[in-house]
Amino acid sequence: MTVSLDAWITVVVLIGVLAALVRQRTSPWVVVLGGVIALLVGGVITPAEAFTGFSNPAPITVAALYVVAAGIEKTGALAPVMQRTLGDRGTYRLPLLRVLTPTVGASALLNNTPIVAMLIPQVTAWCERRGLSASKFLMPISFAAVLGGLLTVIGTSTNLVVSGQMAELGLAEIGFFEIGRLGLPIAVIGLLALVVLSPRLLPARRSAREELESEGRRFSIEMIVQPGGPVDGRTVEEAKLRSLPGLFLVSVDRGDTVIAPVRPDTVLRGGNRLHFVGSVSKVVDAQLMPGLRSAELEHVLDLQSQTAKYFEVVVGSQSPLVGRTLRESGFRATYQAAVVGIHRSGHLVDGKLGSQTIRLGDTLIVVSDPDFRRRWRDHSDFLLIAGLDGSPPTATPRAWIPVTILALVVGLAAVGVLPILQGSLLGAVALVLTGVLSAQEARRAVDLDVILVIAAAFGLASAMQVSGLAQALSGALVASLGTFGTVGVLLGLVLATIVLTELVTNNAAALLMLPVAVATAESVGLDPRGAAIAVAVAASASFLSPIGYQTNMMVYGPGGYRFTDYARLGWVLTIMVIVVTVGLTPLLWP
Repeated sequence: MTVSLDAWITVVVLIGVLAALVRQRTSPWVVVLGGVIALLVGGVITPAEAFTGFSNPAPITVAALYVVAAGIEKTGALAPVMQRTLGDRGTYRLPLLRVLTPTVGASALLNNTPIVAMLIPQVTAWCERRGLSASKFLMPISFAAVLGGLLTVIGTSTNLVVSGQMAELGLAEIGFFEIGRLGLPIAVIGLLALVVLSPRLLPARRSAREELESEGRRFSIEMIVQPGGPVDGRTVEEAKLRSLPGLFLVSVDRGDTVIAPVRPDTVLRGGNRLHFVGSVSKVVDAQLMPGLRSAELEHVLDLQSQTAKYFEVVVGSQSPLVGRTLRESGFRATYQAAVVGIHRSGHLVDGKLGSQTIRLGDTLIVVSDPDFRRRWRDHSDFLLIAGLDGSPPTATPRAWIPVTILALVVGLAAVGVLPILQGSLLGAVALVLTGVLSAQEARRAVDLDVILVIAAAFGLASAMQVSGLAQALSGALVASLGTFGTVGVLLGLVLATIVLTELVTNNAAALLMLPVAVATAESVGLDPRGAAIAVAVAASASFLSPIGYQTNMMVYGPGGYRFTDYARLGWVLTIMVIVVTVGLTPLLWP
């Protein structure tokens, strides 16, 4: 088969887009939209084809459902249910079954991000009270949320994206429960696997908070000697800084020289910066040392006023902190908070915190005023903001409003009375009109980065189709796997989608693989509809790494996980998804 010039241009652009997405140096929407613009300028696609995603119902539906989920989260509507799930009986397997089952059910109807965000502090506090490891719970919760998204068309944005693209390819959109024909057996088997295998396969890790609160675990505090104060001009021993409980003086920075190790007869001078290491429980005590003031908490808040509160925050791919140090980002001035610990890949980061370059997935322990979470909850700076006091959220008296609205949206869509687009838009407007959400809260609830990635990725999918690249790839796939029949071809599609979704966003992976899947199915006798739904399922089956799915990244730091921990449990679920999808798809869509 001869490959056209347009197809080669598309290949080059797609390779560049995928490489940029994997490197994660730039926001995904910038990368994907940039690829679409390159194809438009190169004459591969027309303006209508380039921006077809912006008129497709899928991105708008996803945006509206974000607002509905925000109403549920703000009112704490799910809090009473989730608080009763863990119970007091059993160690691991029974509580896992009790918490994972409603997680799967809730994720079938709601964006799973707020569900997991709500459960992380509750489960962590419950585990601490019982002396259990939260690492054996948090990853299964994320995986259960992924499995629940396979039950309905609104379970994940990926399902809606595939449904919208199917309409562009001449196929009917996915029915409300249609994907559940394949997703339900996967969810049931996956749930059982999580309950049985999680306690055995997942290691008992220490969370960021446990690392900081344990005596002897190191984190940095930097104090400044006040000029003219009681410490200025005195030796370390005279200032009684040699035998502080829980704190150890590591170095003295005079500006032009650093003294380390510090001797008892070292004279302290006004303006010297003292670097201590110790446990987080001693931070407040350190602020009370006469003659010293905090360098980290300076101009943030008065810790002696008893208003200080600790939070655990997880840095996501959209955060402006990624790739910058705390000092470069002006963290204290920007967030009115101070970082007292950085947890990365299962351990605390040693050294001066202000000079540490922040990475994707880092968990920061910050101290700020009680309104910190309210100020930054709806921003993309952090994937998760959880208080460290272990207090569970409570349902407000207005919790029934978003629950009723969600039930109406789901019910009317399920029976075909009102399409999901119209229903979700009406639901979002109703939440604002009833005062559950303000207009500003509704706007902030929409993750514009995700919406832009979805809309722009439609243009890439169009380029693959009109340039003939999808047909060329399908031909190559059939030529290499066609001897194994339709099962071999379907297996190739599913494997390619799973690999792609672990490298880039699941929505982009689904949209890039869908034209190939439809073209391949038509050439080997598979039902294109079944092949498309198989791609949707495979694109959501992200269990092998923390970067493939947002909820996986959310539990990364709070669970104290290392990167390789995900594959310990994830390979079992991934193989299960592959076997069930390849085995059942030809039977369900013959």
